[in-house]
Order: sequence, then structure tokens, then C-alpha cells
Amino acid sequence: MKKALLAVSMTALGFVLAACGGSNDAFVVGLECNYAPYNWTTSDASGQPIDGVDAYCDGYDIQVAEELAAGLGRDLIVRKIDWDGLIPALTSGTIDAIIAGMSPTAERAEVVLFSDPYFRSEQVLVVQTDSSYADATSLADFAGADVIAQLGTLQNDLILQIPDVNRLDPLNDYPSLVAQVASGIADAIIAELPVATSITASNPDLTIVQLGSNGFTLNDSDVTTSVALRLEETELHAEINAILAGISDEMRNQMMTDALENQPSS
Repeated sequence: MKKALLAVSMTALGFVLAACGGSNDAFVVGLECNYAPYNWTTSDASGQPIDGVDAYCDGYDIQVAEELAAGLGRDLIVRKIDWDGLIPALTSGTIDAIIAGMSPTAERAEVVLFSDPYFRSEQVLVVQTDSSYADATSLADFAGADVIAQLGTLQNDLILQIPDVNRLDPLNDYPSLVAQVASGIADAIIAELPVATSITASNPDLTIVQLGSNGFTLNDSDVTTSVALRLEETELHAEINAILAGISDEMRNQMMTDALENQPSS
């Protein structure tokens, strides 16, 4: 009887573990699947299947997640989660890691543990090709502009560095942001360069403005992306950093090139 009760208890425990985020044999990763070229949703059997959804997630983040899962010797499970739900999903145990083009800001580092960076980029603006802002050479040239960014991101804070700017209400995802600029409601979006490259590849009426030394004042964390883990996951943190150290800059750049070439055209 005790053995039977123990078997039932262990089975129930297995269901609880599976519901909370997976067993030790799984590496459960959360991301938007809506932030090309870092990640996107596709019906094609590419990248990784999305847990509980009849679709796939592909992109640079997926390539990184695959490398990490292989290095950890664990099965990769991908869960599609809205941006503002990623950190709550991590801290609650629903996922094991966030790999979603996330910048390791000081504010986020208070609640999650960041790995070493897995990509380095720059912050740029996306505008209509025929707008007066397309030839801008400094932030001052955007004075008075209507500028928008994604909710809960570094880019939304960077808007305030533009003199006399009109910061529009942020939106949840990049397709919505692109629609604002394409329709003329917003004059510019702030985005990472790979994301901006993805946007303009699919929207030829939009162009990228890179300001160089006349652009945003940035910390190193503002131009890098890292894996986010729970604060207590120090052993997993060390393992992931060791795996990342084995991925050369050449391989990382090739992975981003592949993502840019393979992203959806619309």
C-alpha cells in the first residue's frame, strides 16, 4: 500500500514539475517570437516548435538557445510569451531562461541574473525614407519629433535623450510600432540595428538613421543582449557562460547573418 501511495505521489510530482517549467532533462526558454531577426513565429517547420502552439519559432535567439541546450545536454522547449510577461514567467518557474534580445540593464539585474553578452549591436532610428528626418546627423535633428518604442524597453527610455521630443505611448510589439511609422502617426522608432535592418528589409519605404557619436548616450548594457536566469541559478549561470565563451565572434556574426537572410519577408 505504501509503495502504491509513493508511486501515485511521484506521478503527481512529475505533473507538477512539468507544469512549472520542466524536468532537469529540459531547458525551457521564453521569448516573444515576434522580434525579428532575434526571433519570429513561422508556420514553416524551421527553428523550434512552440510549446502548446501549432507553429514554430526561429531566429538568432533560437540558434543561441539550441547551442545552449546542446551544451547543457538538455532538450530545448520554446514557449511564446509576451514581452512584459517574460520576467514574471522566469521568476515564477514557468521557464528556465529568457533568450529574447534582452538588454542586461541595472534595473532588470535586480530581479534576474544575466549571463555574459551573446550579441553586441547599436541603437538606431527607423523613419520614412522620404521624411525630413532621413538625413538627420544628430539627435538634435529630431527635436520636436513624434518618437515611439516598445513598452518596457530601454528604447522607450532613450527617447527622452532627444531634445523637445514628443514621446508617444509605447506599444507591445514591433509590428505595431512599424505600422505607426509607416502610417505617419510616428516620425521614428528606436530599435537595435539588427531589428531595424529586419524592419527595413520588409518595408522599403522605411530607412535606418545611424547617428554614431552624435547619437544616444549609452552604457555597455544598452548595446548588448544576454540570457536571463533566476537569481539563485548560479550553477546554471556558470554553465551557460562557459558555453557562450566557446561561441566565437565569427560564429555569432554568421548566426545573425543567417537570421537576417531567413527572416519572413512580411
